[in-house]
Amino acid sequence: MSEYNVKKLRRTHNGRIVAGVCSGIGEYLGVDANLVRIALAIATLFGGVGIGAYAIGWLLMPEEGKETSVVQDLISKQQQSRTDWSGEQKPQQ
Repeated sequence: MSEYNVKKLRRTHNGRIVAGVCSGIGEYLGVDANLVRIALAIATLFGGVGIGAYAIGWLLMPEEGKETSVVQDLISKQQQSRTDWSGEQKPQQ
């Protein structure tokens, strides 16, 4: 059985300026991260979409070396700390 080298979209440490979203997208697409940054800057100037897109990328893209994103981490923490109406911890599954 052969192994497949699958590219994964990740926020990278190398080339990171803020959260690594643009450098991760650039690495995934095989383009310079500065082109992605310019595209997001232009999208920000014309309607502010770039800021929202960057924030969504930060929330949904896992960081390099991790398997889960910020949103997935928050959801799993919230599920672990659920309590019932009596205030008692529910058993973890």
